[in-house]
Amino acid sequence: MKLIEQINWSTIQGLPATECQRLYHGRGFHFPESSHINIDWLSPVILIILYKEKEQEENSAWLAELTESLLAKMAEIGFVVKSVQVQYRCRDFAPTELLWGEEVTDFVSQESGLNYKINLGKNQNYGIFLDMKNGRSWLRENSLGKSVLNLFSYTCAFSTVAIEGGAVSVVNLDMSKAALAVGRDNHRLNGHDLSKVKYLGHDLFKSWGKVKRLGKYDIVIADPPSLQKGSVNIKRDYPKIIRRLPELLNNGGIALLCLNSPDLDFAFLEAIIKTECPSATILQKIEPENHFINIEPDRGLKCLLVKL
Repeated sequence: MKLIEQINWSTIQGLPATECQRLYHGRGFHFPESSHINIDWLSPVILIILYKEKEQEENSAWLAELTESLLAKMAEIGFVVKSVQVQYRCRDFAPTELLWGEEVTDFVSQESGLNYKINLGKNQNYGIFLDMKNGRSWLRENSLGKSVLNLFSYTCAFSTVAIEGGAVSVVNLDMSKAALAVGRDNHRLNGHDLSKVKYLGHDLFKSWGKVKRLGKYDIVIADPPSLQKGSVNIKRDYPKIIRRLPELLNNGGIALLCLNSPDLDFAFLEAIIKTECPSATILQKIEPENHFINIEPDRGLKCLLVKL
């Protein structure tokens, strides 16, 4: 079956043309022959992400054919494409190349009516993790009047939906000041009151005192990077985070605990919650959208809501 026929086009049909969305999630491993490919729609850009590649001549021909098919299908459903690009995650520094159209690198795309800055070509990650949409939707629907702590905040997408949902305050913590600066821009793009938002460019494990002084919080988001070398050791460090939840959360507060390591399963999270924070009760799993679900769910994105 051709890749273009494996795409579930219903994932974007009916959505606004400006809505960013994953078109194809090969990393869900439903089609072994294309498990090395993701395709994202970041209006107005189609981004093909490759985790391995063929020989150069064969790869170029295949990409040209795929680009032509994608453009035809997007035109058929009425979406305007300005650029098709490919990112080689299989190469050092994950370089991005233009396949068709304009050299679009810095732009604004949308999710659920909110604006987010997108940057292609400089970093491996471009500004928002599309598989976390359901987690953001939960926070937006449950943040009214709440104080929120957003750990490993990256570009503050959780913060953006929390303020949009009526949170009274959000504290964002991330070691990357550049990512936090993009997060501040995301709030500005959405016309938010910046006085409600704080940004801490710190290492969490050296900054517990400052984080606690700004709390306690009604909601804590923990979404540590799993594959970023030199940042967080999940097996070593996630228990430290969960152990601190009673110090960070108000009584009855809720934590959204996220894990995107293919090598650690739901049982890992459940075990350290039981061991490190026995006062916490697991409320529910937040599943990703259907087209993100891995053929082995424990190897995909894992999100648990827990309550003190």
